[in-house]
Amino acid sequence: MGRSSRGALLLLHRYIGLLLALFLALAGITGSLLAWNDELEAAISPQLFRVQPPAPSSARIDPVRLHAMVRERYPDAFVARLPLEYSAGSSVLFALKGKRLTNDQVFVDPYTGRILGERMWGDIGQGRKNLMPFIYHLHYALALDGPGLFIFGVVALLWSVDCFIGAWLTLPPRRAGPLPSWWRRWWSSWKLRGGSAYKFSFNLHRAGGLWTWALLFMLAWSSVAFNLPQVYEPAMRSLFAHQRGMEAFPRLPAPKMAPDIGWEQALPAARGLMAGQARALGLQVEAEKSLLYDPARGIYRYDVRTSRDIRHRGGHTRLVMDGDSGAFRGLWLPTGAASGDTITTWLTTLHMAALGGWPVQLLICALGLGVTALGVTGILIWLKKRRAARVVRPVRRARLS
Repeated sequence: MGRSSRGALLLLHRYIGLLLALFLALAGITGSLLAWNDELEAAISPQLFRVQPPAPSSARIDPVRLHAMVRERYPDAFVARLPLEYSAGSSVLFALKGKRLTNDQVFVDPYTGRILGERMWGDIGQGRKNLMPFIYHLHYALALDGPGLFIFGVVALLWSVDCFIGAWLTLPPRRAGPLPSWWRRWWSSWKLRGGSAYKFSFNLHRAGGLWTWALLFMLAWSSVAFNLPQVYEPAMRSLFAHQRGMEAFPRLPAPKMAPDIGWEQALPAARGLMAGQARALGLQVEAEKSLLYDPARGIYRYDVRTSRDIRHRGGHTRLVMDGDSGAFRGLWLPTGAASGDTITTWLTTLHMAALGGWPVQLLICALGLGVTALGVTGILIWLKKRRAARVVRPVRRARLS
């Protein structure tokens, strides 16, 4: 690459970095906290998330019955999701949908059915019980919903491109001579050396970006998947095979709020269909996650964790069942069925630190802080060069006059 091309890429890297620095600093800091989201939620609002059984031998209420109790308690709300995943000592969260609701989440004691509390997700005006949802809202949408979601999507796309530009700029120029000398010269870019504050910032920015490059690109491109699917999906579908998703199920002319098969019959029917699919495909069903009814399409969605999942909790193996007939409509597997879906599952699961337990949570937390450090060091490098340029320009003018 010629000097002019390298100079153009350097300018592009510099100004993309300056444009993104504050956004990435915010995303990095909030993302570091979100790596521990469940633990922090329970610590901040134990009255909502923690429960104790009335007696050591107390059994949890049947999930379908618990779902019915919540529907009776909130007759004006549509409770579309039936949670099936219980954790010892934890409450059960139900999502409410409706036009005039004061709160859209309710926390229930699975042993007694008692309502522990409510909140409107993300409304920081309700106090600390919404602190982590507010941080999450900041992380992916600047707490601005649609516009913020798009802004962060564009930021993620530029960041993905800049990952390659930044890596290219660390490469030493080609010179005549044996190839090993080129590798030795490039190795210096990977070293973190001391010196002045400027040299340390420069080396930290360059070496830190190289050592964490794969993880940084994972964060950037998975952010495009979350925030800008209109770019991510066509790009990935042009390169990799994908299974049919929810787009394969057309919307009804009008939503059907009450399917012919009720919740009491839907859950055992979905379990039976999933057992049949597991036998046919050689899967192991490890845990249930939820049963959800989609009135816009008239279908039930049964989510479980199987041997094709990589998450340490929850599950993304998805069975679709007709809400009226109970007929099997489709199965979506997170890994092993289509390469594009497998890649996306790994990218998004790593982004959310949803596998591997605390070691991966610690890694993503540190990486979030590293993203912030890269932004700060980039700004420091730019300020140093800008000050130097201000000194050099008058000297050049004096020489020419």
